Amino acid sequence: MFGSMVDLGRRRVLFVAGEASGDLHGGFLVRELQRQVPGVEIAGVGGDQLRACGIDILADVRVLSAVGLVEIIGSLRRHHRVMELLKHQMDNHRPDVVVLVDYPGFNMFVAKEAKKRGIPVFFYIAPQVWAWGQGRAKKMERLIERLAVIFPFEEPIFNSHGRDFARYVGHPLVDELQVSCSREQTRLRHGLSLEQSLLVLMPGSRQAEVRMLLPAMLKAANQLKLDGWQVVLLKAPTIDRSYLEQANGGEALPVPLVDGDAHNLLHAADAGVIASGTATLEAALLGCPHVILYRFSWLTYLIARLVIGQRSMGLPNVILGRQLFPELVQRHVTADKIVRSLRSLNHDRALFNQSVQELQATMGPPGASRRAADELVGLLK
Repeated sequence: MFGSMVDLGRRRVLFVAGEASGDLHGGFLVRELQRQVPGVEIAGVGGDQLRACGIDILADVRVLSAVGLVEIIGSLRRHHRVMELLKHQMDNHRPDVVVLVDYPGFNMFVAKEAKKRGIPVFFYIAPQVWAWGQGRAKKMERLIERLAVIFPFEEPIFNSHGRDFARYVGHPLVDELQVSCSREQTRLRHGLSLEQSLLVLMPGSRQAEVRMLLPAMLKAANQLKLDGWQVVLLKAPTIDRSYLEQANGGEALPVPLVDGDAHNLLHAADAGVIASGTATLEAALLGCPHVILYRFSWLTYLIARLVIGQRSMGLPNVILGRQLFPELVQRHVTADKIVRSLRSLNHDRALFNQSVQELQATMGPPGASRRAADELVGLLK
């Protein structure tokens, strides 16, 4: 019976989560796996969430913090060191399965090394081949034993190349989004006014994002504060306060910094300015109107445009098939354009709420982590 506890003897898992969202989703998956397979030994790359699960952290997720093709090239030495650690683990503490969560730019190389050694690979949260083209889908079919996908339309895409290896499990955010306080309680907890409009800034979980986006965000915040807005900056767990200040030209931050409580704050906010990624989907599901920002090196941007064309890149917009949330890219990421975009956000709340409900329906039912663990346990038997 799926989801039930099974006795598989001693099982060893090598686990790799490449960034903050992978650490979060991976933590939920590991807890469900530990429930189903008591005594399972897990080691690998992770952050605070996976560390809290009690796994043996071989390298911290911050070491792999990079965004974009060019930025990843700039951190190749760190990635190489982590890869050597993982290869050593495969050779000297042979796992029964290698579990890879998102971060395909690095994790596909890990999958290749596992394949060489005859170790089955379980990949959770697939690369967005529906945005980037299907070349990766064919490659994954060759390297991956089982793929757990989070959108229903992904399963037929990955299974269309000759092997039935992808399983739709639903999106983990449906379970992970937790609002524990009312809007009023959250604002009072953080010393915020109940009357003033609240803007939340989320500059990303990777240093390159923060460096490229935070200055424009803070300049926009200063303009909006003159209009009566109150602003808070939400810090990702992979980013230190010192780096945020460094990205602000070495100056103290001009807005309050909050570490944690992201879901409650997004629920309590009137608007957000958010770096592209999972956080935009979290904000959308929590009903927070926001502006999505992208800024990469120009070479990374040009490569991306060649591959995906002029389509939207924001996750909630891609899933909905229309641009509900404004997107500012590259040279358009300026304080003035952020302010104008915030002022142009859809004021028809009924229509906005209808779109949020449509998005929630597309995300699937609760239980994604349990269903993903069911598929993983199937490889361990």
